Amino acid sequence: MTNKLEFQDRMLSLGLARVAEQAALASAPMIGRGDEQAADQAAVNAMREQLNLLDISGVIVIGEGERDKAPMLYIGESVGTGEGPGVDIALDPLEGTTLTAKDMPNALTVIAMGPRGSILHAPDVYMRKLAVGPNYPTNVVSLDMTSSERIEALASAKGCRTSDITACILERPRHSEMIADVRATGAAIRLITDGDVAGVMHCADADLTGIDIYMGVGGAPEGVLAAAALKCMGGQIFGQLLFHSDEERKRAEQAGIKDFNRIYTLDDMIAEDVIFAATGVTNGSLLSGIQREPGWATTETLLMRSKTGSVRRIAYRTPVD
Repeated sequence: MTNKLEFQDRMLSLGLARVAEQAALASAPMIGRGDEQAADQAAVNAMREQLNLLDISGVIVIGEGERDKAPMLYIGESVGTGEGPGVDIALDPLEGTTLTAKDMPNALTVIAMGPRGSILHAPDVYMRKLAVGPNYPTNVVSLDMTSSERIEALASAKGCRTSDITACILERPRHSEMIADVRATGAAIRLITDGDVAGVMHCADADLTGIDIYMGVGGAPEGVLAAAALKCMGGQIFGQLLFHSDEERKRAEQAGIKDFNRIYTLDDMIAEDVIFAATGVTNGSLLSGIQREPGWATTETLLMRSKTGSVRRIAYRTPVD
C-alpha cells in the first residue's frame, strides 16, 4: 500500500528536477518561433514522459485543464509507475507560452509535488492574489486593504519610504485602477506581460529581483503553484477565487470547494511539505534560460524542499542534435 507517510521528498527531488529540465529542453527549439501551441505541446509531452518514469502513484491536481479540454496532464490524470507513494502534483509545463514564442524573459517550466491531499485542487478560474516575501509580520498586508494601504503597510514594516517599494503587477486592463493607486503612493511598478508564478517568486528574493510585493488577478492554478514556491522560499500569499459563471462554480464544487468567498493563505493552498522545481526556458531575473552552443544545451534549474528550506541551483549540460 502507498500512503503519504512514504513520501520521500529527498529521494524524489532530483527526479522532479529532471522532469522540469526535460520539459524546458523540449520547448527550446520553439523559442522565438511565434508558435505558442507548439511550444506548450512539446513541454507537455516531455513532462508527462518523465513523470511516468518516476516511482510514484501521482495525481495531477493542478494541470493543463479539465480532461475534456486537455488530452495530457489534465486534472485528475494518474502519472508515475504506480509503484511509489501517493502524491499530488501541480504543474505548468510551460509557464509563459507567449514569452517563449516571442523570446521574452522569464519563461519557466514549473512543477511541485507533495503528499496526497497536500495541494489545493484549485479550479481553472481567476484568483485575486497578494504576496510578499519572508521576514515580515504575519498578515502585514491583506486582500481587504486597498492597493495603496498595502504599499504603506509594507513600507512601514520594512522601515522605508513608499517610494522605495516596488510592486509586480500583470499588465492587464483590469488592473488599471490598481496601477494608478500604487503609483499615487510613489511606489514603482514592474509590469509583466505573463508569468505570474515567477512574479510571485520574485517577492521571496527581493534583494536579487528588486520586487517587494505582488498583487493582482490571475489564474488560480498559477496561484497554487506560486504558493508551493513560497512554501519553500518563505513569504506570505493570499488568494481568493473569482467566479464569473455558474459553470465555473460547478467546476469549483467538483474540485471540493465549498466556501466561494474564502480567502486562502499559504498553508491553506499548500498544507504539507512539498518539493518544487523550475527550469529557465528564456533568460530571466530568477533563472538563466537555455544556453545553446553547437552540439550542446545547458539548463539552470531551481530545486527546493520546504521541509529543509534547501535551495539548489543545478546547471545541466547535455548533448543535443
